[in-house]
Amino acid sequence: MLGAHAASRSYWHCRGSVHIAALLFLLGAMLVACVTASAERAPDRAVRIVALGDSLTAGLGLPANAAFPARLETALKAKGLSVEIINAGVSGDTASRGLGRLDWSVPEGTDAVIVELGANDMLMGVDPKVTRNALTEIVRRLTGRGIAVLLAGMRPAPNLGADYGRTFESIYSELAAEYGLLFYPFFLDGVAADARLNQADGIHPTAAGVDQIVMRILPTVEELVAQVRRRRPT
Repeated sequence: MLGAHAASRSYWHCRGSVHIAALLFLLGAMLVACVTASAERAPDRAVRIVALGDSLTAGLGLPANAAFPARLETALKAKGLSVEIINAGVSGDTASRGLGRLDWSVPEGTDAVIVELGANDMLMGVDPKVTRNALTEIVRRLTGRGIAVLLAGMRPAPNLGADYGRTFESIYSELAAEYGLLFYPFFLDGVAADARLNQADGIHPTAAGVDQIVMRILPTVEELVAQVRRRRPT
């Protein structure tokens, strides 16, 4: 009887071990499947882009759905791209003011930033060195966080003089080259000085003007989205 009892205990002990091993194997397989599925979904997560700028980004004089970030998001989605674009434009901001609010304007989880700053610096005649230093620090902080950057340039008004104009305009191309950024040379390309595409102040685009900006910058932003996706784990 004792032998039979011992054998019975041994049988159930072995059977229990088999069950535990099978359970552990199943849990392990489920964990691997979850990790794999998560990795497979990662590239499909919407690319979150912050448009960091001044009134040209904010959409001064326009309804929210006609501002640059909203129209750009619509255009990208029409091409089948999963994106979310946050409007972080503040009217009147210089590059230095944009730097001052950078940390809270670009929250954690941001994949890319379109930097559109400097127009107010130029209109106020700010020393280009000040503008350059502020934009450089913005770019340095963003790239340090692993955020992709598209730098949108600005061209100076001709009445500021040739020396100021050359110094100011070179800020953008030189900064883009130094940090290897995607670069769009002139944010208002095709819109500046066209009365049909600007509001009465001659500075801020109409809704049609914004659409023109979006159409022209769209290929560069598509490359920005592609850049973010290439960085994600596969």
